[in-house]
Amino acid sequence: MASLHLTDLTPFLPKSHATRRPSRFIIPRASSSSSSSSSPSTNSIAKTRRQFVAETAATVAAVVPLALSSLEKEAKADEFPQLSEWERVYLSIDPGVVLLDIGFVPDDPKHGFLLGTRQTILETKDGGNTWVPRSIPSAEDEDFNYRFNSISFMGKEGWIVGKPAILLYTSDAGESWERIPLSAQLPGDMVYIKATGEKSAEMVTDQGAIYVTSNRGYNWKAAVQETVSATLNRTVSSGISGASYYTGTFNTVNRSPDGRYVAVSSRGNFYLTWEPGQLFWQPHNRAVARRIQNMGWRADGGLWLLVRGGGLYLSKGTGITEDFEEVPVQSRGFGLLDVGFRSKEEGWAAGGSGVLLKTTNGGKNWARDKAADDIAANLYSVKFLNDGKGFVLGNDGVLLRYVS
Repeated sequence: MASLHLTDLTPFLPKSHATRRPSRFIIPRASSSSSSSSSPSTNSIAKTRRQFVAETAATVAAVVPLALSSLEKEAKADEFPQLSEWERVYLSIDPGVVLLDIGFVPDDPKHGFLLGTRQTILETKDGGNTWVPRSIPSAEDEDFNYRFNSISFMGKEGWIVGKPAILLYTSDAGESWERIPLSAQLPGDMVYIKATGEKSAEMVTDQGAIYVTSNRGYNWKAAVQETVSATLNRTVSSGISGASYYTGTFNTVNRSPDGRYVAVSSRGNFYLTWEPGQLFWQPHNRAVARRIQNMGWRADGGLWLLVRGGGLYLSKGTGITEDFEEVPVQSRGFGLLDVGFRSKEEGWAAGGSGVLLKTTNGGKNWARDKAADDIAANLYSVKFLNDGKGFVLGNDGVLLRYVS
């Protein structure tokens, strides 16, 4: 989310020193009679040698600090890319940590939590400018290294889910967290949770199970009657390509503000949708040739779709549909991984090797933020909590904060 070895100073010396070799000194053999005392010629040669060594040392001493300063500036420029509308927030976490979700307390918008792999939970109390590791005793187990997948707040109540199966709940804005027991029969791993009201939440697993609770997680009620595997294997004549005898899981799942879901199959060969009140997930053939990477909701209620290899598609109109059209993007050949909309007009797409794109017309056209090309990380997730607060989450602990 590099070390400098000065093994060869030649590239940093002035051209005159780097390309011109010093003259060879020829010292005449002293006679036996003069072996005990130096002749004027020998003294002159020795003085010349000392002068050369002293001058060379002085040159190197003067050049090395300049070289180091130049390299430090270059390294710092690479480490701190100047983005047009984002700033990088540096985190004190282990290299290799992938950031997965972020959430803030509605009653205290400067107070938030950041989740990731390797049991990572960070806390901020200044709106995301600085983050410190947060220890939650009920989430610490020497036998597990939790991957915290999702967080959600409503009022002072908050929820966290992770893998292996873990559910945390707070009623005091995250000052304390308690662990809620879960059934061992839970189908799949919990990948998403949404706070929906007082002591209420909605939880989704990677096998398509949707559960709701209204008593702070002590009891859960199924919102769908069967997992996605059961639905697809029961309806083998549904005409969905690749759906027969499906035993996979979701690759991604995203929820709209009004409670609708869109999910991508693990192989990316079809997608599924669900709306409140439906008893089963609805499978859909992909409308594009390449496999789907991710899907989600635009601010106007329509869908966006990313394919493997960097393509971006928008649904025609709003709501759930199978009718998509491709829009041109400059992804530099790297795959796009997520899209987030700040408003109906402005949105951002992020992807591999620091790819960051912006639209100001609802997704019809995208421009690349070239400064982000210097970020040596994959950008996995774009999160806008409101029109003024946004974050981009990546691997190696890379976190970008929206500042425009």
